Amino acid sequence: MKRATITLPDDLAEATENYLRAQEAPPALTTIMQTALREYLRERGFLRVHRTVKIRPAKRGSGRSDVSQNYDLYFTGLKK
Repeated sequence: MKRATITLPDDLAEATENYLRAQEAPPALTTIMQTALREYLRERGFLRVHRTVKIRPAKRGSGRSDVSQNYDLYFTGLKK
């Protein structure tokens, strides 16, 4: 990980402080700067977008009503 020292103009420093005060659980300044830089670089095509895995329920069920209770039996093939 690379470390950097930055200088914030007064308007950005004030806006950042206002943001932090408005948060119930304020994030670390490092987190804010990393998030802002990621968004900036992503918008300009210099940082790849990481897609989250979306798990969706199947459109059709198995037709069995007790799978959540007996899943180990079904998946081991002991119950039919």
